[in-house]
Amino acid sequence: MLSAGTPGRAEPMKDVLPPAPQLVPGKEPAWGPLREPLFRSLWIAAVISYTGSWMQNIATGWLMTSLTHSPVWVALVQVAVSVPVFLIALPAGALADIVDRRKFLLVTQAFMVAAAAILGILAVTHTVTPHILIVLTFLLGVGAVMNDPGWQALTPDLVPASKLPAAVALNSAGFNIARAVGPALGGVVIAAAGSDAAFGSGVAFLLNAISFFGVILFLYYWKPATQPMKQVRISGAISGGMRYARQEPRIGAVLARTLIFSLFASAFWSLLPLVASKFGARGYGAMLAWFGLGALAGAGVLARANHRLSRDAIVTLATLVFALGMFGLVRTNSLAISSFCAAAAGLAWMAVLATLNVVAQTSCPGWVRARIMSMYVLALQGGLALGSAAWGVIASETGVKFTLTFASFALAAGLLLAPWYRLQDSSSH
Repeated sequence: MLSAGTPGRAEPMKDVLPPAPQLVPGKEPAWGPLREPLFRSLWIAAVISYTGSWMQNIATGWLMTSLTHSPVWVALVQVAVSVPVFLIALPAGALADIVDRRKFLLVTQAFMVAAAAILGILAVTHTVTPHILIVLTFLLGVGAVMNDPGWQALTPDLVPASKLPAAVALNSAGFNIARAVGPALGGVVIAAAGSDAAFGSGVAFLLNAISFFGVILFLYYWKPATQPMKQVRISGAISGGMRYARQEPRIGAVLARTLIFSLFASAFWSLLPLVASKFGARGYGAMLAWFGLGALAGAGVLARANHRLSRDAIVTLATLVFALGMFGLVRTNSLAISSFCAAAAGLAWMAVLATLNVVAQTSCPGWVRARIMSMYVLALQGGLALGSAAWGVIASETGVKFTLTFASFALAAGLLLAPWYRLQDSSSH
């Protein structure tokens, strides 16, 4: 087992890996984790916080377009959100493992409150500029990336092992509920301000700042049982986490499968606004809402599938459903059929990522979990960012229909690599 080591030295690694947490067999219902008071409290607070973040995302893009019509500046908004993933995901995971995780998360949450509040105040007072908007958006991205590995590593501490798959699925469903509700609420807030885009966006930013306080209150009063590691440099912690990842085949499989899926599935997100443009803003909102509803339904479907299928089978089937959803999106002019395709994609998206997340979390013990989750976050978010940029370029040259068709076939073809990256042994299910 990795020990605390001495100041300035990396954690030593023994030849034999310490055991990762094992799932207890049993048929747990999809909503079972909500019976756990700690998980239920954090889940509700998280959904509120996610909703505020989606309001922020919508308002940021809208505010930038009101400040400047330059495509470069508008594109820089997404760059500002994505760049922190590549810069600090791994150090963030290391920090979450070697310091008091609860206090660390309190700091990251407070940092995001400050960034959102400052941006909100500047917007409502009409003193925000494109430069300031990019800087504060970048800082919010930094806070989110610093928070994410430690945040995801909390779940096994809040529910019994038998309920972990359902808990991860509920976390994903909650995020997608917010994905459906947040943009709609953000649009209402901005529209209420009329032609004053800066004021409406500023109110959305301030509401986002407030949305963090439920999570902050939970973390403030929560007393975890685990003890943090001490006296390890970040560089040593990162290298220790990477050594562990290299020695645990399932972690390598999760990272490879996550990267492959995110690279090709990112075509859906990068091109969905163009696909939905023929239906107008309401149609785009409807498709996002149906995606969220599909993800919510996926939590129940996944709970049943976990009792009947292996994780490899679940990821394979869900990947094929997602590919079919992308394929169908560009072959209909009906909003109803497009919404059905979006719902199918939402169900599959949740099933794939929740399953990969569970395998990542159960393939490692608590002392290295945040570092492993930081690698998972880097594979997922990095793949989405790189893939989105690539699919945008391809679509500009070949068209949206060809690009999504190609991406759907490529996503399905990626499953040919699955035998080399198995998520569990054939004897484990």
